[in-house]
Amino acid sequence: MTPSTTREIRLASRPEGFPTPENFELVEVPLPEVGEGQLLVRNQVMSVDPYMRGRMNAGKSYVEPFEVGHALDGGAVGEVVASKAPGFEVGDTVLHGLGWREHAAVDAAHATKVDPQAAPIGAYLGVLGMPGMTAYAGLLEVAAFKEGDVVFVSGAAGAVGQVAGQVARLRGAGRVIGSAGSDAKVKYLVEELGFDAAFNYKDGPVGELLAQAAPDGIDVYFDNVGGDHLEAAIDSFNLYGRAALCGAISNYNTKTPTGPRNVGLAVGKRLTLRGFLVHDHKHLQADFVREVGGWIASGELRYQETVTEGLDRAPEAFIGMLRGENLGKALVTL
Repeated sequence: MTPSTTREIRLASRPEGFPTPENFELVEVPLPEVGEGQLLVRNQVMSVDPYMRGRMNAGKSYVEPFEVGHALDGGAVGEVVASKAPGFEVGDTVLHGLGWREHAAVDAAHATKVDPQAAPIGAYLGVLGMPGMTAYAGLLEVAAFKEGDVVFVSGAAGAVGQVAGQVARLRGAGRVIGSAGSDAKVKYLVEELGFDAAFNYKDGPVGELLAQAAPDGIDVYFDNVGGDHLEAAIDSFNLYGRAALCGAISNYNTKTPTGPRNVGLAVGKRLTLRGFLVHDHKHLQADFVREVGGWIASGELRYQETVTEGLDRAPEAFIGMLRGENLGKALVTL
């Protein structure tokens, strides 16, 4: 039977620097009522992503900030337990945007059916979901990757980075280089994902480490980190290098963000440094599913997930992800 109450995670206060458990609150609430055109979904797995940190701050951004005292939200996959929308039935599995809670009243227009037999449901939040699509669009369209390019991916062992580097390899990159925050992640990139080289950015100045890994320079940079990584990439770029600026996690939890000090080199090198949002590239969705889905099915593209169990541990999973404790996509099962 469906319970009369459910639980959700609310933003208790806005973080100062790194979030702490005190910034979150687990609350029991009445089960949401389902209106016409809506579904009641029992969430089974939810996503924690770096962009959520920015939404915890007040102020204008490309997405509305979370409100203090209200439930957080984000990608989730769950089972439909009640439906007042044509085309959806009890028992369907759907992808939607109301995570951080056990049950959600979801507008059918914002729900997408997924097949739990075709892939594990967590994959629809990672390698086959928004992070995978971000990697695909950022590399191929934003950075205009072409065969033979030398590609550098920062945060390469994360949800987006692990896909970006492999897409480059499978599309014929001349060399793929990744950075990560531990020796175990470096080993994963090279030995399991097929990167040509990788380095632990904690081992020394990033510029020096990248120059050693890419002695002939780089042509494409997929940026998940910003700061010293972007500065290193600008130094290492060959003429007409292209950067897809996806994120800057090195600056998400500091009051004094750092940026590259060598942007002037972009003039002489004729560089393209382009930020992007995945939602602007929906026209690539069919190509992404066909190509990346095929590589997963054939075993040519591999991925990892770090799974935390229990809604009550979602803040812990989120904070750990920001600290780089995850390998691949960070998920929470409910």
